[in-house]
Amino acid sequence: MTPWEMVAVLAAGIAGGAINTVVGSGSLITFPTLLAVGLPPITANVSNNIGLVPGGLTGVMGYRAELKGQRGRLLRLAPASVAGSLIGGLLLLNLPEQTFTAVVTVLIAISCALVVIQPRLNRLLADRPRRAHGGPWLLLGALAAGAYGGYFGAGQGILLIGLMGILLDEELQRINAAKNVLALLVNFTAAILYILVADVDWTAVLLVALGSMVGGFLGAKVGRRLPPAVLRGVIVCIGVVAIVKLLAG
Repeated sequence: MTPWEMVAVLAAGIAGGAINTVVGSGSLITFPTLLAVGLPPITANVSNNIGLVPGGLTGVMGYRAELKGQRGRLLRLAPASVAGSLIGGLLLLNLPEQTFTAVVTVLIAISCALVVIQPRLNRLLADRPRRAHGGPWLLLGALAAGAYGGYFGAGQGILLIGLMGILLDEELQRINAAKNVLALLVNFTAAILYILVADVDWTAVLLVALGSMVGGFLGAKVGRRLPPAVLRGVIVCIGVVAIVKLLAG
């Protein structure tokens, strides 16, 4: 990489880390940037995933207050997220890159719709008892989102927020905090798999990691102060951008 390309990757890491913390889909900035500087697609995807792990950690730390009281819920969902990540990582290493494009586009669109209609659905379902941990549907959703995250990653945050927003009787900021933990587990699990068996560009990993750490911290500072309506607007806008980029790509 040239010095200017390194600066571009570092800047993309900052933006990607911030967006991942606030909602997800930060890979839609970092992954294309790595392609633009000349990395092969699979190497770019793998290096991007590993590099975003430190940003996920700083994002989780920034949401510590919103994580209080969610330990049991996260312990229940964590195995499904980890198992899904391993499935997705293995699919990435064994299937053509175009395989998930259509499915991913549909899932992001559905998730954006869930986020938009969540307040109305919550009112409609107010009298229906909901489980504190979301029941088996949330477990299956965490598994599916983990598989998606292990394969590519952009949009898994939107998927998780949409699912948890519908299935849990919980505030959006607390849902976002739980999403950050599950997404970190997915990325970390996939990163271990990639380090063991995939071709990694460690220069790209270092630049994305440094940028995402800063971005994760900044994203937590900003995201925790956004009103629910504004946060939903950000989620939907990023989801639309994700769909456009996937279709164009």
